[in-house]
Amino acid sequence: MKSLFGRTYLCLAAALLAGCGADETAGTGDVVFTTWGEGYIEEEIPASAFEDGWAIKFSKFLVVLGGVRIADDSGAPGFEVTTTKLVDHVAPGVKPLATFANLEPKPWTKVSFEIRPAGGDTELGDGATAADLDAMKQGKYAIWAEGEATQGAVKKTFRWGFGVPTAYTDCRGEKDGRETVGVLVTNGGTDNVEITIHGDHLFYDDLQSPNAKLRFNALASADTDNDGEVTLAELTAKKLVDIDPADGAYGTGAVDVNDLGAFVTDLSRTVGHFRGEGECIATDPK
Repeated sequence: MKSLFGRTYLCLAAALLAGCGADETAGTGDVVFTTWGEGYIEEEIPASAFEDGWAIKFSKFLVVLGGVRIADDSGAPGFEVTTTKLVDHVAPGVKPLATFANLEPKPWTKVSFEIRPAGGDTELGDGATAADLDAMKQGKYAIWAEGEATQGAVKKTFRWGFGVPTAYTDCRGEKDGRETVGVLVTNGGTDNVEITIHGDHLFYDDLQSPNAKLRFNALASADTDNDGEVTLAELTAKKLVDIDPADGAYGTGAVDVNDLGAFVTDLSRTVGHFRGEGECIATDPK
């Protein structure tokens, strides 16, 4: 394990924004973490993806990412960044998070990160503004999703802030065509790791099923004052038992949820993925 008081730690602790350059010392390698929201966030979720013909266009998708940590099989840490960064995934392109330099070349199988409310350690990342950061801190939000849903001539807007912190642990995903647990550091090499944000998960009709479908009819029906905006308060007032069966069966599995507000909030804890479609275990932070 590297000393936590060396050059690399100082670089990492300073911020997620600036990564340190790789040292040319023989026998080490680097890991570079980035994040991306894919086309569904940058462009739109098309009507063809929904069971009920809606389409979603995000105007903001702010996420507070941090707590990136890698360790080996024994749990001995390599490096970690305890600070966070606010990123707007609507901004196009892959966005930098952190660089871990000069690691021992070997598999580091324990990789984790967090999505948690903005705080004093949160810095601005790509796409986000100072006003975004202030609003996230004041609202104690970890995720802010804002946009418009359309179905033909019908339009509904939404502005949803979620403050539940989530730790994503034991991450694994596809690297060079095969599933890789954690990260793999090679001598003189760089493992580029993407933390992928899946915005479409907010519209799933099931909290646990791998066969969940995208739907919006039930969410749109929560707009009982017909002002064109679906608020979280309105979703909370919409009980799952009151959803029209024609709008889908909203499954909760073992999760104790009985309204759409709590349902969508729980879905917000599933947006984090690893190397595209790779999975982590979503838990409460320690």
